[in-house]
Amino acid sequence: MTQRWLAALPVYNEAPFVNQVLDEVLKYAPDVLAVNDGSKDATGELLDQRGDIAVLHHDQNRGYGAALKTAFQYAIDEGYEIVVTLDCDGQHQPMRIPRFVSACQNADIVSGSRYLKKYDGDSVPPAQRLFINKQVTKTINDLFHWNLTDTFCGFKAYRTSALAQLQITIEGYAMPLELWAQAAMLEMRIIEIPVPLIYLAYYNQVIEQSIQTMLDRGYQLPSTPPTTSMQRCGECP
Repeated sequence: MTQRWLAALPVYNEAPFVNQVLDEVLKYAPDVLAVNDGSKDATGELLDQRGDIAVLHHDQNRGYGAALKTAFQYAIDEGYEIVVTLDCDGQHQPMRIPRFVSACQNADIVSGSRYLKKYDGDSVPPAQRLFINKQVTKTINDLFHWNLTDTFCGFKAYRTSALAQLQITIEGYAMPLELWAQAAMLEMRIIEIPVPLIYLAYYNQVIEQSIQTMLDRGYQLPSTPPTTSMQRCGECP
């Protein structure tokens, strides 16, 4: 019997990039779900124009955890055995999806780690995010006698039989902490696999898309420095 699995993406205000990301995900996943978490831009309309993925909409922005809960329940209800989650902001490489599915044959949860291995071209993480991640990861490891290296990576694979045992109530970005606590006390099998640390790619995309939008409006990139020098705060009148 062929195993059924799904790639699911929580999406919020990603109109400039959502189609590009989904096109790439479809190269590696047989079925794809996008959960539009109350986007205020054109994301919802763009998703509804697609006929090659499943789409669910939240009427309002409920949070990252809420979008994942919706994806989990969809995967359970539709009879999938595995669901792979990844973000829609360019931080996660869809080509790595099959590796997550393969690893999930021997685990209840496969969690990506940006700190398990150094890749050429890795971004430098924002200092505050890295500090918080390290502190929280240490707490999780101390409590549950684990050796995780990255508790906040959104690139994961789950067996739906394991998800069905969870009772997630947190709807914001702290949801993974609730998930870890429940997974530990349910004695679930956890595997970490390395993924590249990518931050700059997304921000470069934002810059490129913004430039293209202005070009389309008839504006041009400045070819020389502005005639009026840029003032720093201490120079302001």
